[in-house]
Amino acid sequence: MTNRCWWPGADPLYVSYHDEEWGEPIHDERLLFEFICLEGQQAGLSWITVLKKREHYRKCFKNFEIEKTARLTDKTIEKLLLDKGLIRNRLKLYSIRSNAQALLKVQEEFGSFDKFIWSFVGGKTLDGKRKKPKDVPANTAESDSMSKALKKRGFKFIGSTICYAFMQAAGLVNDHTSNCYRYKELKN
Repeated sequence: MTNRCWWPGADPLYVSYHDEEWGEPIHDERLLFEFICLEGQQAGLSWITVLKKREHYRKCFKNFEIEKTARLTDKTIEKLLLDKGLIRNRLKLYSIRSNAQALLKVQEEFGSFDKFIWSFVGGKTLDGKRKKPKDVPANTAESDSMSKALKKRGFKFIGSTICYAFMQAAGLVNDHTSNCYRYKELKN
């Protein structure tokens, strides 16, 4: 039997996400944008809820292509509020467009979102060195700084806890517990 983190349980979708995606360092602009937006959609909900809707989000939000998402009209977003395949929260859905617009400005300012976002961890994955679930924090000084910087630049649904979840998912921090086989695979 493979040792893995506790949180995916036995749900095949969750296990697949844990084994194949969570914690893999991401440097692709579009994928970073997708991850940060989906973490914001999770606010107040469980991640599995968002994960089950991810493919539909991709369809509705132009596969998270940043420029196309930034140009979505109010009319389009209002239609999406009626779509049962999405989390129908007005502020959350509108935040995807505003985050795309903010991300384009970050790209202008820093050359890339990747360069900007990875600067919060010095350009390399932080080793969480977590032994037990209780060792995993909800936020850190890095996620606090990231949240503040993103909010300053117009991002929405981007509090420190959301930023930390994003950092974990996008591989800015390796928070697989040390007994998980993925921890060793992803260790720098």
